[in-house]
Amino acid sequence: MNNEENIIRKNIFHKLKIFLELFIIFLINKFDINKLKVCLCTLAKTENKYIREFVQHYEKYGVDKIFLYDNNDIDGEKFEEVINDYIKKGFIEILNWRGKYQSMYKIMNDCYNNNYNYYDWLIFYEIDEFIHLYNYNKIKPFLNQNKFKNCQEILLNLVCHTDNNLLYYEDKPLFERFPNIVPESKPASKLLEMKSIIRGHIKGVVINSNHLGDTRLFSCNSSGRHEKFRYIKTYYGDNKYYYIDHFYSKSTEEFIQKITKGDAIRNDPKYIYERIDKYFAQNEITKPKLDMIKNKTKKSLFKYENILKSIKL
Repeated sequence: MNNEENIIRKNIFHKLKIFLELFIIFLINKFDINKLKVCLCTLAKTENKYIREFVQHYEKYGVDKIFLYDNNDIDGEKFEEVINDYIKKGFIEILNWRGKYQSMYKIMNDCYNNNYNYYDWLIFYEIDEFIHLYNYNKIKPFLNQNKFKNCQEILLNLVCHTDNNLLYYEDKPLFERFPNIVPESKPASKLLEMKSIIRGHIKGVVINSNHLGDTRLFSCNSSGRHEKFRYIKTYYGDNKYYYIDHFYSKSTEEFIQKITKGDAIRNDPKYIYERIDKYFAQNEITKPKLDMIKNKTKKSLFKYENILKSIKL
C-alpha cells in the first residue's frame, strides 16, 4: 500500500469519525429535548369559538399538556362541547373554576404549584395569544437553547393584530380574519406587553403579575438576555422573529363581548373605558364602531366622537 492510499484511507476514517461524533451529539441533544416536559396553563371564559384553534396551535408546537381552567358562568357554555376529543386523549385537563371572579393570579399560582415538579417549563398565555417562533416548528428545541440555560423565566412580547375594520364575527380562523399587525408608527406600538414561560422545579414561586410572572425570578427576553424590565414589555427582545401573536380585540362585536363578560384580574367599571382606549389606540375610529360600542355597553364615547369629527374636518 503506497502513501497516497494511506492518506486517502486516513481521510475517510477521519471524516467517518467526525460524522459519528456529530451523529452521537445529535442523538444526545434529541434525547435531551425529548426529555423536556412543557405544559401550558390558561384561564378561559366564553371561548368556545376560539378554543380549538388555540389548542391545535400549541399541540402543533409540541406542548405536552394544557391545563384549562374553566371560568365560565355556572350555567354557561362547556368546553367539552368543542374539544372533547382532546380532553379524552389527555392532552387537555379541565379544572373547574366556574363562577369565580378575579381569578387570573390564583390560577397561575395554582397551576405552577401543582405541576412545577413534573414539567421543565410552564407557559402562561391566554386564549387569544399564539406563540410565534420564526425558525422553530417545535417549542422544545427553542427552550433548550444554551442561551436560556441560566434563565428562570422567558418573556416574549405580544404583537397585537388589528380588527381589520371588521364589525362582526365570522366563523373563520383568527389568522385568516385578522392578518394585519398594529404598525410601529402608531402610538399603540408602545402598548406592547409580554407574557411568561417559567422554568419548573423552582420552589417558592409566587406569581404576582400576569405579565411578569414572579418578579423575583431571573428573567430573560427572547434573545436570552437579562434586562431590567420596565412596565410590561421587554426592550431588547427580538419582536421580528420571536413573539406572541395577540388577537386583542378581534372584530368590534367580539371586542364588546370581551369587555362585557367581566375581567379576570380586577372588578372595576372604569376598566371598560381603559379597554376602549386600548382598542382605539390599535384600530381605526369609525362611526359604525362607535355606534355599536355605545349601543351595547351604554357608555358615552364623547372623546372619540370628537376625535372622529376633527378627522373629518
